[in-house]
Amino acid sequence: MDEASVAVIVDARGIVTGWSSGARLLTGYPAEEAVGRAVRSFLAEETPSGAVPVPSGPVMLSHRDGHHVPARLTVRILLGAGGTPTGHLITAESPDEARISLAARAFEQASLAISVVDTDQRYLLLNDTAGRLLGEPKEDLVGRSCLEPVDDDEYNRGLGRQLRRVAETGESLHYEIHNRAPSQSRAHAWNMEMWPVTAPSGEFVGTALAAYDSTASHRARRRLALLNEAATAIGTTLDVVRTAEELVRVLVPAVSDFAAVDLLDWVLDADEPLPRADSGVMLRRVAHASTTGGGPEAVVRLGQTDFYPPYSPPARALRERRAVLAHVGEPDFDRWMVERGAVALATRIHSLLAVPLRARGTTLGVAVAVRNVHPEGYADDDAALAEELASRAAVCVDNARRFARERATALALQHSLLPQDLPGQAAVEVAHRYLPSASAAGIGGDWFDVIPLAGSRVALVVGDVVGHGIPSTATMGRLCTAVRTLADVDLPPDELLTHLDDLVTHLAAGDRVDVAELGSTCQYAVYDPVSRMLTVASAGHPAPALVLPDGTCRLIRVNAGPPLGVGGLPFEATEIRLPEGSVVALYTDGLIGDRDRDIDQATDELCRALSVRADSLESLCDGVLKDVLPSEPGDDVALLLARTRALGAGQVVTTDVPPDPEEVAAARVWAGERLAAWGLDEIAFITELVVSELVTNAIRYGVPPIELRLIRDRTLICEVSDASSTSPHLRRAHAFDEGGRGLLLVAQLTQRWGSRQTDRGKTIWAEQPLPA
Repeated sequence: MDEASVAVIVDARGIVTGWSSGARLLTGYPAEEAVGRAVRSFLAEETPSGAVPVPSGPVMLSHRDGHHVPARLTVRILLGAGGTPTGHLITAESPDEARISLAARAFEQASLAISVVDTDQRYLLLNDTAGRLLGEPKEDLVGRSCLEPVDDDEYNRGLGRQLRRVAETGESLHYEIHNRAPSQSRAHAWNMEMWPVTAPSGEFVGTALAAYDSTASHRARRRLALLNEAATAIGTTLDVVRTAEELVRVLVPAVSDFAAVDLLDWVLDADEPLPRADSGVMLRRVAHASTTGGGPEAVVRLGQTDFYPPYSPPARALRERRAVLAHVGEPDFDRWMVERGAVALATRIHSLLAVPLRARGTTLGVAVAVRNVHPEGYADDDAALAEELASRAAVCVDNARRFARERATALALQHSLLPQDLPGQAAVEVAHRYLPSASAAGIGGDWFDVIPLAGSRVALVVGDVVGHGIPSTATMGRLCTAVRTLADVDLPPDELLTHLDDLVTHLAAGDRVDVAELGSTCQYAVYDPVSRMLTVASAGHPAPALVLPDGTCRLIRVNAGPPLGVGGLPFEATEIRLPEGSVVALYTDGLIGDRDRDIDQATDELCRALSVRADSLESLCDGVLKDVLPSEPGDDVALLLARTRALGAGQVVTTDVPPDPEEVAAARVWAGERLAAWGLDEIAFITELVVSELVTNAIRYGVPPIELRLIRDRTLICEVSDASSTSPHLRRAHAFDEGGRGLLLVAQLTQRWGSRQTDRGKTIWAEQPLPA
C-alpha cells in the first residue's frame, strides 16, 4: 500500500489482516502489533456495533502512546470471486487532510462568488457560483483575464484597479459595484472583499475575491434614502403645481427617465366631480421632467388636458387604486403607445409605471414614470417604492388643494366685507391698498374702512384681527360691521373703542372661545374739515404717520391703549389740527412688522417712503409698498392714505340763537339770506322749515347756548347745537296734540337727519341734496 495513505484491511470478523505504513504513522502501532487484532480495539471510544466493523465518519483513535488521534474513516466492502463479502477496506484521513478536503467542498459549494486570480489578473481558481454568474463553465475561465467576461464599464475598470492595488500593497480591500453580471438581466449590487494569497514561503501568488450579492440591502438603503429625500423635497410650499414639480424632480432620474403628474381638473378648481375611470378619464398635465433635454417623451404639454382610455395604465391606476406596471409586448400597452403617436414610439418607451395620487380616501390624479433610456423594466419593488412616494406627494397635494380652497374662500369673504368703492365725501381724498398674505398661515383679518359722518366729517378705520384663515376673516366682518354701527351713532373715537372692546368680550363669552382668539387691534380716527381737527384713538395698533404739506413725515404720538378684548383699561383720544393738504397714513403691522426686521428701522423706511413726492395718492401707495414691504411679506397688509381738505369760510356760516321763541323767525330769515348768497334759493323754503323746527326744539327742550350752523358741501347741512345731552327721537303725534310733529317733518323733508353728542351737549343735524 501507498505509504502516504492510511489503509487497513479486515476480514469478515473485523480482524486486521493488512496494515499500511500510513496507519503506522497515524496510530504508532507497527504492522506486526496490529495484524490479528480486532479493528475496534483501536477506537478510543465505544461505537454501536453493526454490519460494518467500525462506522464511517469522524472517530477518535487511540494512539500507541495513549493520546487520542482524530480521524475520518471511510469503510468499503471487499467482495470475493463469487460476489460474496470477504471483508472491508478502511481508509482514514488525518485531521489536516480532512480540513483541507472540507475547505475545498465549502469553497465549491459557497453561495458567494469566490475566485483566485494571478498577478496578471487571470483566473487560477473559481467556485461554482462564480462560474454561474459569469455564464461559462469555470474550467473554460481558468487562464483567462477576469475582466474579459464582463462589460467594459467604469465599475469593472475600477475592479481591475483595485486588484492591482492589492497586488502592489499586499493589503485587503473592500469594493462595491452595481452592475449586471453576464448571466443576469438586471443590475445587482455586489460587495467584494479582496485579499492577497501567499505561498508558505511568503511569496505573493495571487489575489482572492469574494463577491456577495447585496442587492436587497442596497435597494432598501436606496429606497430609504429616496424616501428621506422626498420627505424634505416634496411639500415645501402649499402650492399644488409646485408640489407636483417637486415629485417629478424626485422621480427623475432616480426612478425614471421621464415622469409626469396629471391631476383631475377639480383639484385645481372649486368643484369636485367624481372621475369616471371606467369610461376613460380626462387629466390635466401640471408637471413633467426628463433626463433628456426638452422632454421628448412628453406627448401632452404643461397645462393641457388629455383623455386616457380605460385600458391605458393611468386610467387603470385610477380605477384600481393601485400601481400599474406596463411593458412593451403587452397588447394594451402597445395599443396605447400606438395611439400616443410617433413621439412615444420614437423615444422607445419600453416600461411604464402609473401610480394613483390618493390622500384621505380621495383620488387626486396620477403620477406616471417611464423608462426608455434605462435598460431595465419596472418590477414589483419599483412599484412599491413609487406608491410610497406617491402617497407622500398626494398628502402634500391635498394639503395644498385644501389651503388654496380655504384661501380662496377667505379672500372671497374678505373681498365682500372690505369696501370696494369708497363713498364720496369732501373731507379727504383717499387711496388704499390691501395685499393678502401668501404665507402658509393663510389670509389674515386685516381691514380698513372710510365712513362719512355728519357735518362733512369722515371716519378713517384700520384693524387687524389675530390669527389667519376663515375664522379670522369672519371675526373681521363682525368687527367691521360693529364699527360702522357705532360710527352711525357718532360716538367719539375713544368711546367707540370702549364699546367695541365690550363687544369683543361678549362675543368671546357667547362663542365660548378664548378672548385671544377674537382679539384685534384697531385704530379709529375722525377728521373734521371745518375745524381741520383730527381725533385719533388706538387699541394696540401702530401709530399713524402724518405727512405735512412741506413733505416732512412723522408719526402721530398716540396712546396705543390695549388691544380689543383685554377690557378694564381706558382708551384715550389724541387731537391734532392739520394743515390743509396733509396726508394721514393708517396701516396694519404687516407693513412694518417682520421677525427678520427691526421695527424702528421699518418705521423709518415708511416715513422716508411717505416723504417722496408723488403725482397722486395712488402712486404714493404703490411707492410705499415697493419701498417698505419685504420681498415675501409674511402677513396681510392694509394701507389707507387720506389727504385732508378744509371747508373755507365761504362754505360754513354760524350764528348764535337766543333762547326766546320769538327768535325762531329771525333764525329763519338768517338762513334764507345765507342760501340766497350761495345761490340756493330753490331749496330755501325747505331749509327755512327745517331751521324753524330744529331751533324751536332747541329753545323748547334744550339748554342754552344755542348755535345754528349751515354747511355747503356736497349737500346742504343744517346743524343746531345746545348744551343739553338729551337725545331727540321721533314719536307719533295724536290727532289733537299741539306738538310732536317737528322731527317727523324734518325727517320727511330732508335726505337724512340725526344727532350726535359733543363736549358741550348735543348737535341735531339734517342734510338736503343741492339742486342740480
